[in-house]
Amino acid sequence: MTAARIGIGGPVGSGKTALIEALIPVLTARGIDLAVVTNDLVTEEDAERLRRSGLIDPRRVAAVEAGACPHTVIREDPTLNIVAGDSLERRWPGLDLLIYESGGDNLASTFSLDLVDWWIFVIDVAGGGDIPRKRGPGVLRCDLLVVNKVDLAPHVGVDLPLMLAEAGAVRDGRPVAATDARGGAGVAAVADNLCRAVLFDR
Repeated sequence: MTAARIGIGGPVGSGKTALIEALIPVLTARGIDLAVVTNDLVTEEDAERLRRSGLIDPRRVAAVEAGACPHTVIREDPTLNIVAGDSLERRWPGLDLLIYESGGDNLASTFSLDLVDWWIFVIDVAGGGDIPRKRGPGVLRCDLLVVNKVDLAPHVGVDLPLMLAEAGAVRDGRPVAATDARGGAGVAAVADNLCRAVLFDR
C-alpha cells in the first residue's frame, strides 16, 4: 500500500513550512506515519529547517532543488519529486503520508495530480485582504485554502471575516481554514480536512 501524497503550496512567506511544522505533531499524535519532501530553487533551506526542528527524524525529510521556477517541478515535470517520494517510501515502509512542500511561488502555482492526491494552498493576511478577490488558480483550484497569520489581521488593517467570506465565495463554498500556524490556532482543522480527504478519518 502506497502513502497518500499531499501538496502544500503558496507565495513566499505565507507560512508553508510553519504549517508543516505545526501539522507534524498533530498528525503523529493521531498515529500517522509521515515524511516530507521540500522544494527550493537552489538550496535545501526549508529541508534543513525541518531537519533541525526536532519534530521529525531528519532522515524523513528529502529536498529537491528545482533549479528554475518552483512550479516546474510540482506541475510541468514532477519527476524529481516523484523520485524523491518513491525513495522515502522504500526507506520507510509503511508510510501513511508524504507531504510535498512547494517552493514559494505566486497565486498561479498549482500541483500536478500526477504528483499529489490532494493539495493545500496557503495565503496570509499580511499579503492583503484582497488576495481572494484576485482569484488566482492556486486559490481557486486547491482542495483546501488556508488563510494563515490570522493573528496579524488587526495589525495590517485586514477585515478578517470579510477576507474569509470572500475566500469562501470565490471557491463556491469549498473548504477554507483560518490559521495561526506559529501559535497553533486552526491547525487541527487543517489536519481534520486532510484526514477526511486522504487518510479516511484516521
